[in-house]
Amino acid sequence: MSDSELAGRTALVTGAASGIGAAIARRFRTAGARVAGLDLQPASDADEALVADLRSDADVAEAVARLGGIDILVHAAAISVHGGVIDTDTAAWADIYDVNVIGAVRLLRQAVPAMRARGGGSILLLSSINADFATPTLAAYAASKAAIESLTRTAALEFAPDGIRINAIAPASVDTPLLRDSFDRAEDPQAARAANILRHPLGRLGTPEDVAELALFLASDRASWITGAIHPLDGGASVTRR
Repeated sequence: MSDSELAGRTALVTGAASGIGAAIARRFRTAGARVAGLDLQPASDADEALVADLRSDADVAEAVARLGGIDILVHAAAISVHGGVIDTDTAAWADIYDVNVIGAVRLLRQAVPAMRARGGGSILLLSSINADFATPTLAAYAASKAAIESLTRTAALEFAPDGIRINAIAPASVDTPLLRDSFDRAEDPQAARAANILRHPLGRLGTPEDVAELALFLASDRASWITGAIHPLDGGASVTRR
């Protein structure tokens, strides 16, 4: 692997102001890419900070147009609320789908035509281990991530003739501000963190950098024969959901 393997390529990373998105933006830059970070607030780890709302067709179209073509697209932005199927209100369900799923579609609609014109590209969507397991405390979020995985497979088939690859990464618990906030809501945050770690056979939480390394591989030419796949990144948690 070369630290210049993405040289000459332009990458758009959503959710780049913090957490996983920020780590991916940093890693892609060290690999030579020109990185645009799209978020609701400026991303400090990007070459260009794009402030936009993924709920808005116009915002997404304007942001992508400013870049003059994209070689790599990463949709890491996501929102969630704590709640079950019927105690999560309708507006929250709709908002989560608007950002997590329809936001991905808005990005694809704007990015794919330019990728076709450039002869190909690589797209990564962030899913979650929760897409495959019953998750009563995150019902809307988990359902949105299951939709992302279905979207990944369908889009891979549609875009393959154009040389455009699309894959998804499905992490388990990654040590981000969002996860730490969930621990802080518990009666005993330290006990909640320890219990979560025990769900991962490798004995630790994931890091944003773990996700960024897999993202770099999947975005690079080393993964040129991989598309339509959902890649677990879970410390063994999906082997035995405990």
